[in-house]
Amino acid sequence: MFRALRQHWQARGEAAALKRRPIPVDLWKRTLIRYPFLQRRDPDAAAEVQRLTRLFLDRKEFSTAGGLRLTDAMAVAIAAQAVLPVLRLGLDRYDGFVGIVVHPDAVVARREVTDEDGIVHEYDEVLSGEAMAGGPVTLSWRDVRSGAGAAGPAYNVVIHEFAHVLDGRGGGPDLPTDIPVQEWQTVMGQEYERFTQRVKAEADTAMDPYGAENPEEFFAVATEAFFVSPQPMKEEQPALYQLLRRFYRQDPLVECPPRPRR
Repeated sequence: MFRALRQHWQARGEAAALKRRPIPVDLWKRTLIRYPFLQRRDPDAAAEVQRLTRLFLDRKEFSTAGGLRLTDAMAVAIAAQAVLPVLRLGLDRYDGFVGIVVHPDAVVARREVTDEDGIVHEYDEVLSGEAMAGGPVTLSWRDVRSGAGAAGPAYNVVIHEFAHVLDGRGGGPDLPTDIPVQEWQTVMGQEYERFTQRVKAEADTAMDPYGAENPEEFFAVATEAFFVSPQPMKEEQPALYQLLRRFYRQDPLVECPPRPRR
């Protein structure tokens, strides 16, 4: 009884949110054209991408910095890419934060690190995005616009940062019951080692070489490639592709319509 009542009120709340956050047809079409990896063959899946985008827009608070003016097109582009990884995991995976801050370009952040002797060193780090525990998620709009799946290693700052949200910034994602923790750790560890060896050898990679920094970045970079450039990634690291296919409960190579050859 209580479960049914909770589902009833949740459905009513989502219906009200969807009514508050319509997306004009032309704007949605432009978004799908600019970011073709958002498209889905199945009409129900395509409708779900838009539904979750609208709910995301209703639940999150967007703000800007550096004089940037937020437009509906910007918010929709960010929201649509953010919900793609949780298309079948549920939007509640993002309940731990509310704020999204969009900067016009990369942000220079002041960092501190303490060495083994207790000496504090300060340095500047240039960031295209950052997902902090409890929020906010910071994004460079210039990099968001560049994340449409161009040639070369996969790059998508929105999917990257929201993969960090799912990963709990290195704490590990909540795994489905059909993926034992030991299997996840083993496959990810082996694939990370294989990838870092390719990067050290200066070989071309389907994934951004930045993923060799640490396992945390590897998961985020792998998620980018899985959604944005699935074919090259599967060819290069098939075991990793299959693991992410099971985790995200999606197969972009099957579910996305073919893209025109360039």
